[in-house]
Amino acid sequence: MTTDGVDAESTVSGARATIPTHLRRELDIDDGDRLRWSVDSDGVLRVEVVRRDAGTFAKFEGYDGNEATDARTDHDVWDLTD
Repeated sequence: MTTDGVDAESTVSGARATIPTHLRRELDIDDGDRLRWSVDSDGVLRVEVVRRDAGTFAKFEGYDGNEATDARTDHDVWDLTD
């Protein structure tokens, strides 16, 4: 194996490998993101970054305020009463 043109190397420890800092920054890999690994038919290893949604409301589009809502009657999933 040649190292010509190698951007970075990692050492494997057990079942873990470290992603070099400059690559994490360049690819904007953050805690909680996943890496999807695959090997092409020609033996080339490919890694895809799968981003996690950030927080509980990551996909929340908000309420446009055009429709009246009553939180006690419209959203009381536990059927709480006074």
